[in-house]
Amino acid sequence: MYTLSEENYLKAIYRLALGEGKITPTAIAESLGNNPASVVDMIRKLSEKQLIEYDKKKGVELTPQGLKDAVLIVRRHRLWEVFLLEKLGYHWDEIHDIAEELEHINDETLADRLEKFLGFPEYDPHGDPIPKANGKMAKPYSVTLAAMKTGSTCQVAAVRDTSSAFLQYLLKLNIGIGTQIQLVEKITFDNSLVISINGKEHTTVSQKFGDNILVE
Repeated sequence: MYTLSEENYLKAIYRLALGEGKITPTAIAESLGNNPASVVDMIRKLSEKQLIEYDKKKGVELTPQGLKDAVLIVRRHRLWEVFLLEKLGYHWDEIHDIAEELEHINDETLADRLEKFLGFPEYDPHGDPIPKANGKMAKPYSVTLAAMKTGSTCQVAAVRDTSSAFLQYLLKLNIGIGTQIQLVEKITFDNSLVISINGKEHTTVSQKFGDNILVE
C-alpha cells in the first residue's frame, strides 16, 4: 500500500517517461506543482521502497515494480473516466479531477470488474489507451493536427491537454473524439492553422491548439 502522494508521484514519473529525455527532479516538480525540496524527499522515499532509481546523469527511472504499480494507477484512472462520462453523464472537462480521487481506491478486483462492466474499453474519453490487467494496452495516438499536410482531412483521436480550459474550448468549437477536421491552411506568419470542422465554415486556431490535438 502506498500513500496518495506516492501514487501521484509514480503516475507523474510514468507520464514523463513517455516523453523524450531524462526525468529530472525539476521536471517532476513542474509536473505536480510541488516545490523541489519535497520532490527530492519523495525521490528518496520511493528509492528506499525500490520503486524508482535515481542517478543525476540518468535521471529518475521506474523500477519494474514501480512501472507495474504506476500502470495500475493509470489503469484505474482511465477506467473511472470512462465510467463517469458514459454512465454518470459527466462532461469530458469534468471527469479528470474526480478520477484523480477515485484512482486511489486500491481494491484488488475493482478495476477488473469496472472494466468488464464498461465492455472492456481500449481508450479513455480523452483518447488515451487504457492498460489491461497484464499491463498491455492499445497503441497511443501520436500524430498531431499541426503535423498534417495542408488539405488533409482527419479525425480527432485524442487530446494531449486535458485541462478544463482546453476541453471547454473544444466544446465551444463542437470538437470531440471522432470529429472530422480538414486542415485548410497553415499561416506562415505565426504558424496558426485554418481548419474546417465537420465540413463547416473555416476557423483559425493557434499552433498550440494543433499540437494538442492528436488525429488519425
